[in-house]
Amino acid sequence: MGDTLKVTLIQSALHWEDVEANLRLFTEKISANKDTTDIIVLPEMFTTGFTMNAVVLAEPMNGPAMQWMRTQAVEKNCVVTGSLIIRENGAFYNRLIWMKPDGTFYQYDKRHLFRLAHEEQTYTPGKNKLIIEYRGWRILPLICFDLRFPVWSRRTKEFDYDVLMYVANWPERRVFAWSQLLVARAIENQSYVVGLNRIGNDGHHIYHSGESAVINYKGENISGICAHEECIETDLLDKTALIDFRKQLPFIEDADDFAIKL
Repeated sequence: MGDTLKVTLIQSALHWEDVEANLRLFTEKISANKDTTDIIVLPEMFTTGFTMNAVVLAEPMNGPAMQWMRTQAVEKNCVVTGSLIIRENGAFYNRLIWMKPDGTFYQYDKRHLFRLAHEEQTYTPGKNKLIIEYRGWRILPLICFDLRFPVWSRRTKEFDYDVLMYVANWPERRVFAWSQLLVARAIENQSYVVGLNRIGNDGHHIYHSGESAVINYKGENISGICAHEECIETDLLDKTALIDFRKQLPFIEDADDFAIKL
């Protein structure tokens, strides 16, 4: 635990609907990264790309991708996180896994399913947010389309966190919204925001430009990741600076009270 947190973003293309190829790809990338880190962040549906072919590609919670995440987290002594397609109790989920270095994990099911791709016809939406306490930090992990819904991520006195994290398959044709909304979430919540997006074409010839970012509590991008490029970058988050900024500008004291109906 401490005042700093190292977050490693892996911005990468994906092999369409090929779990084995994607696990090999990320094994190579993680092995090649020599930076020490606390968290490795992978894209949304990092084993398959953003597909509705869940009947064929979904895994159980003890499937090969989960075993792979556990192996990587233990070997690298850090968290490995990203989302994948899970089958559970007859339903399919776009599920983010937060695999810890001791081999245990947390999970979050995507709440806001992307209607334009008919995601809601295949997957079951999540009902619960997840705040993770890790090495002295409180982290809220979310998935892609969740970014468009600020109430779901709104920081309050009762729902407090330090880092808001999104894993995504966000297309280039709407990437302006991605970039602007990451900044908005950071400013309105006075929080670090990590946004990890893929690059390259998917199986529907939809291109993704990446434009992953780490935004600080002021709304400034502190990442050097370039659009369109395969990239592995580790960024350092400073909790003391975050707390000092919130004390100087205690905007949360004037926040509105609200309740979310599920």
